[in-house]
Amino acid sequence: MSFKENIYKTLQLAYPVIIGQLGFIMMGVVDSLMVGMLGAAPLGAASLGNSLTILIFIIGIGVSFAVTPLVAIEVGAKSYSKCGIFFRQSLLLNTVLGFILVAVTLACAGLLDYLNQPPDVTLMAKSYTRILGFSAVPLMFFQTYKQFIEGLSVVRPAMVIVLSANAINAFFNWVLIFGNFGFPALGLNGAGWATFASRIFMAAALMIYVMKREYFKQFDVSFHFKNVNFPVIKKILSLGLPSGFQYFFEVGAFSFAVIMIGWLGTDQLAAHQIAINLASISFMVVLGISMAGGIRVGNAVGEQNVEKVRQAGFTSIFLALCVMSVFGLLFVIFRDFLPALYINDEKVKSIASSLLIIAAMFQLSDGVQAVGIGILRGLTDVKIPTLVTFVSYWIVGLPTGYLLGFVLGMNVQGVWIGLFAGLTTSAILLTLRFNMKSKYFIKI
Repeated sequence: MSFKENIYKTLQLAYPVIIGQLGFIMMGVVDSLMVGMLGAAPLGAASLGNSLTILIFIIGIGVSFAVTPLVAIEVGAKSYSKCGIFFRQSLLLNTVLGFILVAVTLACAGLLDYLNQPPDVTLMAKSYTRILGFSAVPLMFFQTYKQFIEGLSVVRPAMVIVLSANAINAFFNWVLIFGNFGFPALGLNGAGWATFASRIFMAAALMIYVMKREYFKQFDVSFHFKNVNFPVIKKILSLGLPSGFQYFFEVGAFSFAVIMIGWLGTDQLAAHQIAINLASISFMVVLGISMAGGIRVGNAVGEQNVEKVRQAGFTSIFLALCVMSVFGLLFVIFRDFLPALYINDEKVKSIASSLLIIAAMFQLSDGVQAVGIGILRGLTDVKIPTLVTFVSYWIVGLPTGYLLGFVLGMNVQGVWIGLFAGLTTSAILLTLRFNMKSKYFIKI
């Protein structure tokens, strides 16, 4: 297969996933834009609450990702009967995990009191976090269906549903944050309930689509469970839990960075929320490429074709470099304009503008490490990459950020440079790992 054909096949899979992922992150962007109208403290509270919630949810989301490469490998091997087994056991497992995530989030919301954040920020963040916690069950339900059909290379339905959910989220934000249509003005809590409503819609819509479409009936996507297939559950967990911890270490580092930045004050925390919100947009684009690359690598593993595995992986890395170069350039050019979309506070805008320069610097590293995780997951290689993410963010990134930000007095900019160091370390090590592993993979 030529390089041009590889690019086309990857983009064909990636663009609906990218649009869907952008739709997902746009919910957060819209939340930040609308909450930003209330001031710096609610915006900082949203950053703190979202950071804690994502940190908790990410383990479950990582487990849900496991079904995609497992199904993709069976599709490549033309072993279609096993696809439905992976789906049903994954649905059972992820539903249970969803309820566990609710309980953990409700319990952990109280820990915000001990993070030495501004009192007004902490008070709002606690109730907001508890509301978001209830959305774990519909989110895990949606994730199961989404990752299953993506393993079958069916990627457009999730995109359409997520885009539709954006409209629902924005409408309920308008109603509940500001108190329209006779509802009380709930402020930040209104944004939390809007997110909850949109996730219920996403789960219900995708479930109905999969159950109604004739193509999926061959995989038996109904709710009956003959038994709990413990070997399959074990296989899903053996791939999913390390995947979850990969994201946990990365997201955890960024979440702990939020805590450190909170020590510097409300303005720096609000500026961080703006800059990380914008950087998350580019990350979601490259995450779509990562998922597409993982599917193509999984299919090639099923075919036992080393050349296709390497072509699929390195094509995805090349695309990530191209896309993130464009985003980096945009962040530099529009560094003063973009923060003004969120808030009118001049000090916050100035700090956010400086952070976008650093964000532009780490775009290439962020893109390569995101794709590296995805294509290695396509090889079902997750244990060493999990160690790589831990070392990169917790041994390199955060200590460097603390040293620069607090010891050397570079403030929030120093913390962000530390994150840049962690992303770069991860990108280099994951690329080297894929180059080695893709030559000698063994079908699981």
